[in-house]
Amino acid sequence: MHQDHLIFTLTGGLAAALVLGYLAHLLRLSPILGYLAAGIVVGPHTPGFNADPETADQFAEVGVILLMFGVGLQFHIEELLAVRKTAIPGAMLQCLLSTLMGTVVGRAFGWGFEAAIVFGVSLSMASTVVMIRSLTDSHEMHTRLGRLAMGWLVIQDIIAVLVLVLLPQILGQKEFDPANFALLFLMTLVKVAILVAGVFLLGSWFIPTVLFNIAKTRSRELFTLTVLVLALGIAVVSAQVFGVSMALGAFLAGMVVGRSDFSIRAANEALPMRDAFAVLFFVSIGMMLDPVAMWFKPFLPLCALGVVMIGTPLVSMVLLLLLGRRPRSAAILALSLGQIGEFSFIIVLMGREMEVLSQDAVQAVVAASLFSISLNPLIKRFAKPLEKLLVRLGWERKTALSIDGTAAEISDQLPRAIIIGFGPVGRILCRLLEENKIVPTIIELNMETVMRLKAQGIFAIYGDASHPDTLKSAGVADADALILSTSSLPGAKEVIRIARERNPKIGVLARASYLREQKDLLDCGADQAFSGEGEVALAMTEAVLVRLGATPEQIDRERERVREELFGTPKTEMSVDVQV
Repeated sequence: MHQDHLIFTLTGGLAAALVLGYLAHLLRLSPILGYLAAGIVVGPHTPGFNADPETADQFAEVGVILLMFGVGLQFHIEELLAVRKTAIPGAMLQCLLSTLMGTVVGRAFGWGFEAAIVFGVSLSMASTVVMIRSLTDSHEMHTRLGRLAMGWLVIQDIIAVLVLVLLPQILGQKEFDPANFALLFLMTLVKVAILVAGVFLLGSWFIPTVLFNIAKTRSRELFTLTVLVLALGIAVVSAQVFGVSMALGAFLAGMVVGRSDFSIRAANEALPMRDAFAVLFFVSIGMMLDPVAMWFKPFLPLCALGVVMIGTPLVSMVLLLLLGRRPRSAAILALSLGQIGEFSFIIVLMGREMEVLSQDAVQAVVAASLFSISLNPLIKRFAKPLEKLLVRLGWERKTALSIDGTAAEISDQLPRAIIIGFGPVGRILCRLLEENKIVPTIIELNMETVMRLKAQGIFAIYGDASHPDTLKSAGVADADALILSTSSLPGAKEVIRIARERNPKIGVLARASYLREQKDLLDCGADQAFSGEGEVALAMTEAVLVRLGATPEQIDRERERVREELFGTPKTEMSVDVQV
């Protein structure tokens, strides 16, 4: 019977998330909104199909671990350091002030300090998923503003991780004792320090070694399984041995893998599994919302929404302006922070499990998340008028020496070409490109080859080229040419489609084994496709004619005739400007 519950919950939850997530996408809203709505539909508070809450919670725990592993994978110290003067004090003060506002709301409804503070903390954390989606849609992910936003989110993530570690310890005490709290805090820091040191010292050698040996098997299933075992294993060990949250262990595991040469492939291979469980995490959150109860008790959700969508953006904007950001950056980033997501749910669920928060508080946070995520894209449209208002108030003059800076980043003006595969053909092409002042980037699934190329000073990426993130890391958006040097490359058509989508002007050369594959590559967007079967036929034709004593004119004429029969009319030649 339990097995039936598991299958029904998994199938029903994913199916509802698919339908409502797609509907949210059509309405240009975040799919997270659809997943939360799916939870309401399959939850116990609405008629029709009801998923099993306990089973959904178990899936949600796996989703939390994999979400934190993904955050660790994307955590880069360098990006944080680049914006540290704004992101670190700004995010810390914003979280503190947002927590205070939420605490005031909780106290106003008659809650104790513990409940009010936990409620306030849950309202102070913006959704990383929603923010990244917003920055990507507005093409600002890799701008100065995008780096600042990601640095801000990283600080929020670190604060959330510390809260998740300390909260169970603090809430587990019957009475608050400052001395006992100080000792507890110190012991927690020592445990976390030992865990971090152990994961990084052992993991910096052990994890890359394991991944390297698994990668040599060329088995995608084994590599994916290894990444999942590392994420779940370190998370469980962290909880059982060190007494800290599994979320922190997963975060550290992600950081270690993210610092290795396997980060891109780990993201490509394992994170689709994370996405599936993360969807179930949001579904499980939506299942907790009781629309009827919220209808009869609307004031607490409205106050929570006010903190999230009015208080936090206002506080963030003032902090950004005081820290020297320009009005445009302050307006866009502040309005983007007017939503809550993953960590808010984790914190409020922990508060409920510790019997500190009531069901009304959980309902308020879920409702605030639903409305803030859905309204955030609309609110962001006010960024431009808000920027103009700030300029009129004189903030532009005050921030003339803003740390935004005005100097453009120096970019390499040399042409760039991406080569997929570094076999004999790839090696020849790489040498040819370098000799003609074209910068090559190699995508390869052989880790030993990647390491050898890096030692030679050639930019090489370990990963599957059919994954968008791999091509993105290779710089396909700015590349001049893409060369598929491996014949019968799995997912070759998908590679060309993604490249064309990211960079319509890129020139694409593809290699195929058979003539029938050549036409497919041309049809899906390749400028030129070369068939091994056809080139062998041409070479043998020329060799036979030479042996028969044909003249050079006859050989040229027959070669062109055979080429036309095999390949048809060639497409327009692709060109890349070079200086020979």
